[in-house]
Amino acid sequence: MHLRVVVDQPWDVPADVLAVPFVGEPALEGALAEIDRRAGGELSALAAFGDLKAERYASVVAAGGQLRAGRLLAIGAGDAETITRQVILRIGSAIERRLAGRSVKTLAIWLGDLGERIDGGAATVAELLARGVVEGEFEPATIYRADYKKAPPALEELILVAPGADAAALQRAAERGAIIGEGANLARLLDNRAANDVTPEVLADEARAIAERHGLFIDVIEPARAAELGMGMFLAVGTGSDNPPRMIVLRSGDEGAKDAAGRRLAIVGKGVCFDSGGISIKPATQMEEMKMDKTGACTVIAAIATVARLAPGTPLLAIAPAVENMPGPHSARPGDVVKAMNGKTVDIINTDAEGRLILGDAMCYAEKIGATHLVDIATLTGAVARALGDQMTGAFGTPQAWYDAVAAAGERAGERYWQLPMIDEYRPDLDSWYADFTNTGSADGGLVKSALFLREFVTVPWVHLDIAGTAYFRKKTAYAPVGATGVSHATLVELALAGAR
Repeated sequence: MHLRVVVDQPWDVPADVLAVPFVGEPALEGALAEIDRRAGGELSALAAFGDLKAERYASVVAAGGQLRAGRLLAIGAGDAETITRQVILRIGSAIERRLAGRSVKTLAIWLGDLGERIDGGAATVAELLARGVVEGEFEPATIYRADYKKAPPALEELILVAPGADAAALQRAAERGAIIGEGANLARLLDNRAANDVTPEVLADEARAIAERHGLFIDVIEPARAAELGMGMFLAVGTGSDNPPRMIVLRSGDEGAKDAAGRRLAIVGKGVCFDSGGISIKPATQMEEMKMDKTGACTVIAAIATVARLAPGTPLLAIAPAVENMPGPHSARPGDVVKAMNGKTVDIINTDAEGRLILGDAMCYAEKIGATHLVDIATLTGAVARALGDQMTGAFGTPQAWYDAVAAAGERAGERYWQLPMIDEYRPDLDSWYADFTNTGSADGGLVKSALFLREFVTVPWVHLDIAGTAYFRKKTAYAPVGATGVSHATLVELALAGAR
């Protein structure tokens, strides 16, 4: 898709569709009134009829009249006081998805006064709209169906219309946003693929291809070497499957190098390519969704590729422990005791609390190869979804300064996090008669206890992002389809780019 910023008036821009966001109630004044006049009063008529609504992401399509665009799409941005970066991102996605099934090659979006609503001005709006349109193009129904007719249009050109703006600055920002959007879509593509399509070995092969395209170092640790390294928790999860586990390690920049912020950052993503629960088997209802338990791995693989595109050579590690958690003759059993890479012993009480096991060894390995700062991302607990739903990611971190840095990256990315406490008084609930601790305690406070377990395997600044609620949508919205959302990809990219030279 070609991306272009123009400083012309919106009614002078030729396109198949001109999209016009409006804030609050549809007041047809100023430039919006002129757009309406040239469209033959279409917006006025729709407002009078009740079709032009102030509701956020609600949209209408009208004839273009004397506009140079063939069609006019008006979309509500909602109340001015509640417009955020995420809202603008989703406006871009909603515009693209509103055109699903239509023949549209050229889309123009007028920025209007959105730049006055957020920090960063028009350049930030251009970045977020471009990223939103790119993410809006993604349609998981096309992964296995080449003849799907209702996908959003494959645009040939996106034009951002910003009269009087610095076109060069907005162009750079929009191109940055488009690249971040493409990275999110890569994560979503990998994530949405079925478990019989993406096994741990296939995910490693995909990572190799991505590494080759972007000049990244890759190392794939197979079971024999994992055993030599002492990754007892990681191996225990994968023993029940005929598809053996793989620890995928990607690196940008020179070995041992630190970034401009003095960090050797590692992003670690849970990669359970299918999670049956193992011997502690899950209920059958919605078990098909457990192909999404690899979201964290897909996210960190895509994020390091995106960073390599935007700032080649930026020091960064991405580690994706990939396994299948299946019942079988060699599966880990409740009551098995395994030794982690850092020498601690773990009593496996519940084989369905498997993500924390593979993450623990992966984070130990990250520190072994020099990580000074860690972020892990995982579809870890149902508890976070019950607490926060599908719009807010739960997060833990220590020390506070490092959590604040990750949260600031999330703010820049237009993504939302809610910090949860690590309550030390709950730690004794993980005590075991036989080992240093168990992999799960009582259900009360289970979300906090999952983070307390992970903390046993880190000695450097660390943040844990539990995306079990936000990783995928079960129903479509105006701005996203059913399936993987790409959540936290942009946050990890912004965090890494904070150390780019």
